[in-house]
Amino acid sequence: MGFKKSLPAVILVMAPAVCLLLIAASILYGAKNITMDTVWDSIFAFDSESVDHQIIMSSRMPRVVGAMLIGAFLAVSGALMQGMTRNYLASPSIMGVSDGSVFAVTLFMVFIPNASSNMYIVSSLIGSAIGAAVVFGLAWLIPNGLSPVRLAILGTVIGTFLSGTAEAIAAYFQISQNISFWYNARLHAMDPELIKLSIPFAIVGLCLAIALSKSITLLSLGDETAKGLGVNTWLIKALAMLAVVILTGVSVALAGKVAFVGLIIPHIARFLSGSDYRWIVPVSGVLGGMFLALCDILARFVNFPFETPVGVITSIIGVPFFLYLIKTRGGAQRA
Repeated sequence: MGFKKSLPAVILVMAPAVCLLLIAASILYGAKNITMDTVWDSIFAFDSESVDHQIIMSSRMPRVVGAMLIGAFLAVSGALMQGMTRNYLASPSIMGVSDGSVFAVTLFMVFIPNASSNMYIVSSLIGSAIGAAVVFGLAWLIPNGLSPVRLAILGTVIGTFLSGTAEAIAAYFQISQNISFWYNARLHAMDPELIKLSIPFAIVGLCLAIALSKSITLLSLGDETAKGLGVNTWLIKALAMLAVVILTGVSVALAGKVAFVGLIIPHIARFLSGSDYRWIVPVSGVLGGMFLALCDILARFVNFPFETPVGVITSIIGVPFFLYLIKTRGGAQRA
């Protein structure tokens, strides 16, 4: 029992070392293998004429850093959504939040083709807010619409509609090739400048998530219990959704839609950390970052030397997990 209680702290303490190993593996291995000496030289004695140095600093380093950030953002978003709704199926990719971001980015590419990188982040944030508002707004209007299965079905339907509409718009305006980045989560095309621009938004979202974690723990016990303990449930849910919108919007702006990270990782974090979201949120973040970075490494070797989209790897793991949750948990909200 004592080890179980200390496990979340052990995970957080060990996380930096594991992340460094994943960063090293991601930089070293791929279609072109690179030696550790070359990596060291590229960091401390960068040579702009060296092809290997260019690959490391402009491609592989941003790729693994971006993967870790995106995995962390989506996992934290999923943890917040599952906690505040008491819905074990809640996640950004299932509840239409990610699809809303892709939809908004598509509109911006069509009507503001010369928009800056900042505008892509802003448009993605707006889209994620629209997706969340539509799904949860309709769920409130439908009888028992907030039950896990019905909410998942509603989110899937709205998400499919938004992504389908976005694809139709992209095809009509002949920008399908440009917008495909946001549909296929191409981590290899990570923009280092966009990562830098996303950091302030990410800090706000993560700080908000950490600050709300204690209240999310109380919300996970049920609205009535939370109210009895003095929690302003509407305010906490609104702020939690704001954090979800920010983190998901930034994730989609960086590398497009990545499915199932926000569904799988919070369950693992909850299993390892217990019911306290002051532990679940940070543990979800570190596990999510490591999970997506590992999936990205695996994606390079499934069909070597060609790369498999990372979404295929996350779906191979996520779809059975999703079906398992539906089968074992039924349609009732989490107790």
